[in-house]
Amino acid sequence: MEQKALIAMSGGVDSSVAAYLTKAAGYRCIGATMRLFDNELLGQEQESSCCSLSDVEDARSVAFRLGMPYYVLNFREEFTEKVIEKFARAYEQGATPNPCIDCNRYLKFEALLARAQVLGCQWVVTGHYARIVEENRQLLLKKAVDRAKDQSYFLYTLTREQLRHIRFPLGELSKEQVREIAAQQGFLNARKRDSQDICFVPDGDYLAFLERYRGKSSRSGDFLDQSGRKIGTHRGAAGYTLGQRKGLGVALGQPVYVCGKDMVRNTVTLGPDEALYRRTLVAGDWNWLAIEPPREPLRCAAKTRSRQAEQPGWLSSAPDGRARFTFDEPQRAITPGQAVVLYEGDTVLGGGTIESTQD
Repeated sequence: MEQKALIAMSGGVDSSVAAYLTKAAGYRCIGATMRLFDNELLGQEQESSCCSLSDVEDARSVAFRLGMPYYVLNFREEFTEKVIEKFARAYEQGATPNPCIDCNRYLKFEALLARAQVLGCQWVVTGHYARIVEENRQLLLKKAVDRAKDQSYFLYTLTREQLRHIRFPLGELSKEQVREIAAQQGFLNARKRDSQDICFVPDGDYLAFLERYRGKSSRSGDFLDQSGRKIGTHRGAAGYTLGQRKGLGVALGQPVYVCGKDMVRNTVTLGPDEALYRRTLVAGDWNWLAIEPPREPLRCAAKTRSRQAEQPGWLSSAPDGRARFTFDEPQRAITPGQAVVLYEGDTVLGGGTIESTQD
């Protein structure tokens, strides 16, 4: 039976090489770029981020070079509802969401996978740096060989069923090898710069984005020290993240960081770096990928940032579906709204959304 794959093509070098490798492996391939939003509607210049005309043309060029059919698929409505609205709501509630995880969860591996099946494709292929490995008759999500580029943290929401229909051709390669393959194939994006920012907030100004998106200005409020004394004025509590130091506009003669927010009172508490450390977190909305919810305390490792090295500790699940992870050593700036992802060696065990922390 002929194997048919839908390649998610962003216009970048990674997805382009993923398309080439899949075609070279004998799959019948269709290239597709997801149209997620209009830059103009978000107050951005057209070429400022992904989903731009140049990205679409880069993807189309690679697809043409490989002799693949190519489509631009409209997922604006799904992206607005599942990613942008959730992002805005979380910030307004004082959390710090991770929209890249939600985009993978709801768009690339839900909406796009459904579209692939309509097109008769058995597989969705992306340029993520991660691996899917079968061990003991079970498919497991594992870290990429190139640890500096590993994206398994962003993929923990994949389900066991979805793993059966996904391919990550770059999981065994380094970034340098990927760029070399692209250059050998004459891809015009072989040296294209990687995108580092949230696609719909490329300037990193979350507060300005929220104001544009909601159509209203934020309320200024008080910066407080740890004793509750006013030490300055902020632009709006939603625009600050735990651990933030830059852009505070407060001079106290020593470095200070965002240590807490009160969205009801619209205050932001500042303090020294040592005030940011916590040992325990509670998380919900868990996805168990390699294991079932543990009935007994489980020894494993976890990380709460994509570029953080996972740290050892104990996991304890609760009857309400939440779970508590206690690190052996206190961790810096564990942030509600971010993901905690569990590992055993290279294998992703599962993950959830951080709701609260404790000393």
